[in-house]
Amino acid sequence: MLEEYVIRQNKKLRRGYTTGSCAAAAAKAAAGMLLGGSLIPVSRITTPGGIALELEILDVARGDGWVSCAVKKDGGDDPDATNGILICARVSYREEPGILIDGGAGVGRVTLPGLDQPVGAAAINRVPRSMILSAVQEVCGQYGCERGLSVIISVPDGEAVAGKTFNPRLGIIGGISILGTTGIVEPMSEDALIKTIEVEMKVLISGGNDYIMVIPGNYGKIFSQNELGIPDRKSLKCSNYIGATVDLAAGLGVKGILFVGHIGKLIKLSGGIMNTHSREADCRMELMAAAALRAGAGSAAAAEILDAGTTDEGIRILKENGCLEAAMDHIMDRIAFYLNHRCMGRMETEAMVFSNVYGILGQTKGAAAMLSRLRSGEKEE
Repeated sequence: MLEEYVIRQNKKLRRGYTTGSCAAAAAKAAAGMLLGGSLIPVSRITTPGGIALELEILDVARGDGWVSCAVKKDGGDDPDATNGILICARVSYREEPGILIDGGAGVGRVTLPGLDQPVGAAAINRVPRSMILSAVQEVCGQYGCERGLSVIISVPDGEAVAGKTFNPRLGIIGGISILGTTGIVEPMSEDALIKTIEVEMKVLISGGNDYIMVIPGNYGKIFSQNELGIPDRKSLKCSNYIGATVDLAAGLGVKGILFVGHIGKLIKLSGGIMNTHSREADCRMELMAAAALRAGAGSAAAAEILDAGTTDEGIRILKENGCLEAAMDHIMDRIAFYLNHRCMGRMETEAMVFSNVYGILGQTKGAAAMLSRLRSGEKEE
């Protein structure tokens, strides 16, 4: 157990260690037992982030010219699908010189371009590969071994756990990915979530998608599939990180983004709020009331909107006061302004806002054209 903590949302949360750290520690121990012969109960590695880890070695097995062992993944207090699973390494001699690293059962295979590893390779990312290689080279240096070694990383529960990760969307089949850039899991890390968005965006771009539909959450996913005819594989889920998603897209050369989301989330964009989580800002009704006043509603209607519990209730009030269309025109104009401001005009940014009760409520001026472009791309495929 790693006794390192961070404070997130006023809570003390324990850090963990990545699947990459587990794989490197297991490989180091297996290599040490193969070359040295003695049992190694604890494997010691230093992560790329400079933190020293001492990880317990489990499930040791030996054969003629090979040793395998495992390390249990500990994600700390992060809600991680891979927490508690075993990451195994089997090290064996091989005829060819050098150290070969590959994935076995439960480690996914890359089937789409745009990821950290090429198509056909095991989903063991660059930094974990480097960690594994360095760990095994250290052992070889210690024992003066110049023979070739094969290192196969496997995950007994990897295929089952992979369904709870982004791997199916990324075209990684057959198991989980071996990941980590610092070797340490930061609990509830926004950086990790944004990195996931970046990876998925790169896959879409590599598939020839210059224009991307982005949905904040499940409401947008269902609406885009059922009402707009855009399949799940053609959309990108950004959670609350609207601004970060725009930044990534602009940096990666995306030509345009169409945001499709529920009024309760996207109305915050009309106030320039680019992280839509409620702990960052919750001014939905204030922004709607301001739009109502601009649309000609009286102060009584604005006050009623301010007291409403949901945006759907606020839409009802706008509708009853005959100013829904004008208010939504104002809201969409402000959304268009702030999205364009965020990307500094480097790409097209459009938005479509809906309600589960009232359907499509508004869209920016170029939204219909971008949706048509996305649909035509789907037909061409």
